[in-house]
Amino acid sequence: MALDTINWQTSGISLLGGYLLGSIPFGLIFAYLAGAGDVRNIGSGNIGATNVLRTGKRWAAAATLIFDGGKGAAAVLLAGYFYGPMAALFAALGAFLGHLFPVWLGFKGGKGVATFLGVTLAIAWPVGLLVAGTWLAAAAIWRISSLSALIAAALSPVYMLLFGWREPAILLAILVVLIFIMHRENIARLLAGTEPRIGAKKPAA
Repeated sequence: MALDTINWQTSGISLLGGYLLGSIPFGLIFAYLAGAGDVRNIGSGNIGATNVLRTGKRWAAAATLIFDGGKGAAAVLLAGYFYGPMAALFAALGAFLGHLFPVWLGFKGGKGVATFLGVTLAIAWPVGLLVAGTWLAAAAIWRISSLSALIAAALSPVYMLLFGWREPAILLAILVVLIFIMHRENIARLLAGTEPRIGAKKPAA
């Protein structure tokens, strides 16, 4: 993966454009369209696919997963097409931050796992497939979505380095730190042994 030098103008445009794409709250939108109301008042209050699934609207959860990943991938691919691979990394960062801290929702968004996968696939699809495979394997073993996401995310910079892609690995390492911060409550429940398993319903807040 050949990276160019940083052009701060195009990188700034890519960062902002990525943020705007990433800040689209698809979980909130699809939950409303499914008739489930405001997903922020359900389960964990998160706007991600896992919490949308707790509404019982499986199609809405699937659509949220696809579109949350898609917006991250779109940001990377668009920036890469117009401005090059370095700008694509800035777009990835912007999309991820937009999902975590959307201006339209008072900077309270999702935890970033689907968007993380989307940007990873767009930056380097072999690494994205390894991350997705790691999540599926961990989910099959432990049946805990958050644990699977944390394991897959933590290994992503390692996968990237195995291919010799240093700058993308640095970006993913930054995003992984943010993912762990956003999952701090999940980590506390994992340590306490109270984190719900996949398919289990969580009482409404």
